[in-house]
Amino acid sequence: MKVVILAGGLGTRLMEETEARPKPMVEIGGKPILWHIMKIYEYHGFNDFIICLGYKASFIKEYFFNYYLHNSDVTIELANNRVEVHYSKTESFKVTLVDTGLNTNTAGRIKRIKHHLNDETFMLTYGDGVSNVDIKKLIDFHKSRGKLATLTTIQVPGRYGNLDMDENGKVDHFQEKPEGDGMWINGGFFVLEPGIFNYLEEDMDTVQWEKGPLGELAKDGQLVAFKHAGFWKCMDALRDRIELEQLWSSGKADWEIW
Repeated sequence: MKVVILAGGLGTRLMEETEARPKPMVEIGGKPILWHIMKIYEYHGFNDFIICLGYKASFIKEYFFNYYLHNSDVTIELANNRVEVHYSKTESFKVTLVDTGLNTNTAGRIKRIKHHLNDETFMLTYGDGVSNVDIKKLIDFHKSRGKLATLTTIQVPGRYGNLDMDENGKVDHFQEKPEGDGMWINGGFFVLEPGIFNYLEEDMDTVQWEKGPLGELAKDGQLVAFKHAGFWKCMDALRDRIELEQLWSSGKADWEIW
């Protein structure tokens, strides 16, 4: 099953870091948060990634193009341009990098990678959030409900989207970033059926996945929520990056499950 990661936004609330690089490349413990997200999925056996690029797309492309070199011990003979690799510590990632447009919104980015998915079930998440969510249990939950879309929902003080659901996880209402605290909110880590692209048939370049298609899926009874009571953290602003860095450096990074 492929994993799609949205990594093309401007990251305006983290401008202290994102003037020089895209937000998914902001580092926690010396590694981009994008790498941390990919390691979570790899731990559960999913290593085939499609990354939706936009802002500073070349930065992410160059990172992965040179990944093997930067994670290896090498001898380089400059006279004949000969390179000998002595040791390599690299992940088993397969990474498809798709430039989905500088100003394209999230729904449009998803629509633009449809041809890479081979009409199969896939996973989707944001390029700035880490969690210790059990991906395999999430997938089992999705399959058991038989709906087009499953999102992972978490409970934090409300700066994010919230949703109403019944005891079986069926979502009756979805609203992005309302006022209030203590609501069950959208934490990303989606499992999606190819049928969701029926909700992406029109021009989606200016449409948010959360405010357009996801709301329509909820109205049609095709969205369910997997409750996650464990660790979840979104790097939305500088204070979040500082908190994540402190957790990592103190050995308390609960998302480090690998």
